[in-house]
Amino acid sequence: MPERNEIPPFAVISGRQVSNVLAGNEKKVVDLVEAAYRLHGAGNTVNPPSYFLRFPDRPDSRIIALPASLGGDDGVDGLKWISSFPGNVKNGIPRASAVLILNDPATGYPIACLESSIISAARTAASAALAAAVLSTVRGRPRRVGFVGTGLIARFIHTYLQATGWEFDEIGVHDLHAGSADGFRDYLEGTGTTARVTGHGDAESLIRASDLVVFATVAAEPYVTDVDWFAHDPLVLNISLRDIAPEIVLVSTNVVDDVDHCLKANTSPHLAEQLTGDRGFLSGTLFDVLTGRLEPRAGRPLIFSPFGLGVLDLAVAKYVYDETAAAGELPVVDGFFHELDRHRPPAR
Repeated sequence: MPERNEIPPFAVISGRQVSNVLAGNEKKVVDLVEAAYRLHGAGNTVNPPSYFLRFPDRPDSRIIALPASLGGDDGVDGLKWISSFPGNVKNGIPRASAVLILNDPATGYPIACLESSIISAARTAASAALAAAVLSTVRGRPRRVGFVGTGLIARFIHTYLQATGWEFDEIGVHDLHAGSADGFRDYLEGTGTTARVTGHGDAESLIRASDLVVFATVAAEPYVTDVDWFAHDPLVLNISLRDIAPEIVLVSTNVVDDVDHCLKANTSPHLAEQLTGDRGFLSGTLFDVLTGRLEPRAGRPLIFSPFGLGVLDLAVAKYVYDETAAAGELPVVDGFFHELDRHRPPAR
């Protein structure tokens, strides 16, 4: 008879534990995200299309399933289940909440459930910081950054930029919700930044005053439509994906994380594809830039549009799991798997 596989224990890792592992290790997380991008670009991942669960009675809300498998020496399988309920913001709680399931590649058994809104924010911020560093090599690092949207993701992106050596002379802030903008400014002041923090009453003035523009909103469709706002050729981190009109995309150099993933769900690049009928406006992927296949040219706005890959979440989640286990703090749920013999009734 074949040997019976060892059934792994199952753990539940809280947001506090996730935060304790990730805080202060931003450079490590950026390295993990870069390694995951390289594995993905080399074909050593499985990253199916995300599944969107939508609600007829709540059209602005959704829950997204991101299944994925990460190869390499420390491979893992899993699923992120993340909700986006923009109405939460007016009630004083974050828009997004999430859990992530890690599966053992040998048995398929789940080994952990992790609180994942922090993991999702960290991998998003790490991706943004990595892209900003790689894409700014052509024109030099921007000294003026502007944040359109000032929620959790904006805070994480600034944290990761700062932790990876970015310094700014000026930080612009714009949000339709004054309370959110004020809270972000309070956060910035608490970081000890020497940059001048400037509030902007509209997106136009912020974009024109920024060499690095970060879109981190909950916009469902484009509202930034004037190409002239980008005449100074800024680097744009199009994190929220739907702020920019396709006409702006078409006059820019465009880099995405994954072509097929990004050109869907009416993102700005997807709208550009619908408008033109082809994908010729895309220059390539971040993997192309990392491997030297693509060197984005200067003289145009440069837009990075990351749809968000589940393999990035897996890379960060596996790191959290391993670090928690190594510290002897893995909160195992005893008896979680109960029917462990195919024929014998379980003991009572």
